[in-house]
Amino acid sequence: MASPKYVTLQQQLQQFAQLSDADIDLATDFWQARTVSRHDFFNTPNSLCRHIGFIVKGIFRVYYVDPRTELEHNLYFATENMFVTSLKSLLTQTTCPYTIEALETSELMVMQYDHLQQLYARSHGWERFGRLLAEQYFLMNQIRSESLLTQTAEERYVDLLTNHPDLLNRVSLGHISSFLGIKGPSLSRIRAQVARKS
Repeated sequence: MASPKYVTLQQQLQQFAQLSDADIDLATDFWQARTVSRHDFFNTPNSLCRHIGFIVKGIFRVYYVDPRTELEHNLYFATENMFVTSLKSLLTQTTCPYTIEALETSELMVMQYDHLQQLYARSHGWERFGRLLAEQYFLMNQIRSESLLTQTAEERYVDLLTNHPDLLNRVSLGHISSFLGIKGPSLSRIRAQVARKS
């Protein structure tokens, strides 16, 4: 009998990439359960990303440390029912400058890069999964870049509040302000302004 974690993964694979039961069965032996403790890492900087993970429970932040200032810059957060990886590193098998850190003790189902490549060769469904994953990451990065260029900090905060309200209860304000590209005092001011308007 399949574990609850694996059932959740199956459902998401069907929803995300319309994988058939046969496609999912091809990968049964390739998925491994993994627990990542709070403040431990799925991927560390300047290492090869060799896995893709599906988050069953928990939350991760993806961030970059500026080598000149040593300041951390949060790029995005990944929560339940999302796939997490350093896609460029995974696809090119080159080192990744980003860190993927668990902000809570997190439970994942994880697959190795080599196994994913085997599935691509055996199944059009898994090829579709790879294409959709790449498209999702491309869109996520483009939306992020455009928001920093075209939106005010308040507009970015309101978007976060609207689209990911749970993050504000699970992520420190310091990490939120880094993600929004502002300092802590600015976030406090924006939160007060938004609260007054609502």
